[in-house]
Amino acid sequence: MRFVSAIALSIAVTCVAAAPFEFPTADGFPAPNTAQLAEIETEAQGTLPDGPLPTSLKSAGVTTLQLLALNEIFEVAYFTELLANVTNNVTGYDSASIAPLDRSYVIDAITAVVAQEKLHALGVNGVLMSANQTAIQPCEYQFPVSTFLEAVTLAQTFTDIVLGTLPEAQAAFAADGGDETPLVPLFGSVLAQEGEQTGFYRMVQKKTPSAAPFLTVGSPSFAFTALQMFIVPGSCPQPLSNVNLTTFGPLTVVTTPEPMNMTLEFAVPGTVAPSTNSIVYLSGANLPVTVPIGTVTSIAGMSHFNASFPFQSGFACGLTIAALVNGTGQTYATSDAVAAATLYGPGLIEVG
Repeated sequence: MRFVSAIALSIAVTCVAAAPFEFPTADGFPAPNTAQLAEIETEAQGTLPDGPLPTSLKSAGVTTLQLLALNEIFEVAYFTELLANVTNNVTGYDSASIAPLDRSYVIDAITAVVAQEKLHALGVNGVLMSANQTAIQPCEYQFPVSTFLEAVTLAQTFTDIVLGTLPEAQAAFAADGGDETPLVPLFGSVLAQEGEQTGFYRMVQKKTPSAAPFLTVGSPSFAFTALQMFIVPGSCPQPLSNVNLTTFGPLTVVTTPEPMNMTLEFAVPGTVAPSTNSIVYLSGANLPVTVPIGTVTSIAGMSHFNASFPFQSGFACGLTIAALVNGTGQTYATSDAVAAATLYGPGLIEVG
């Protein structure tokens, strides 16, 4: 795994690197045999669904499943490494760093999460292969954390992204209909499982387990771009260009956000102007909020600018997504409409 500085990420957290591991894992993932799968299911405290799988998928369904598989395999890598760090008492992950949580409890909890994410990934790839599509294979990853608390904080953020992406996946499957219709409730169960996870990650940080009554909905291209922050460029066996989604330029959140009205500083590796660009926020299940940008300066080849963060005007606690869009004063009805206008993003803001 390689070092990634905070400025290279679109997440408002401080970042350094963790220790490496490689696929396949000891239990054969991503291609376990029958006995190894049984072992994974025991650790996951449940099995893969045993219903019939789709034999045909429309193009939107294929793209959605490719994104979900990429994400699930990344999560297997992330939590496998986290589990190894805790199990081996790596500095920053030892009992003192985990306190007041019991170390054996944390090991049991992460062991279950690793196995559950393996079943998620195997399930998604199983759907793809059942419909004569190519299964997604692991890439190499870079994890910008060095302590247990940093790891859990980042896990909350990318799980929040998943929680905002799965409803979009369900909508895509429902719109496609046919063989994809049974995937709607199936991924509803995955969504609920991910919600249970993020409640644990929030509890570890002494936050209320549930962030808000309605969580932030994203867009597949936002999730796809965010995921690539953790993928070593050029390391995927299948080119990421095979996935029919947009990769945006990075939008760095420079200011540490707080749950209050304030001004945030952002940075992008390109030219911006108040006359042609705006920041749009996605928060909760509310309509997107567009705000103007200002005070543009150039620092070390990056364009820095400010934008108001009107948190107290109805934003939800938890994840807020920021995007730098083309145009000013525009209103957007959906997160997908925001994504269609986005130049840089997502900026991932966690407050409360």
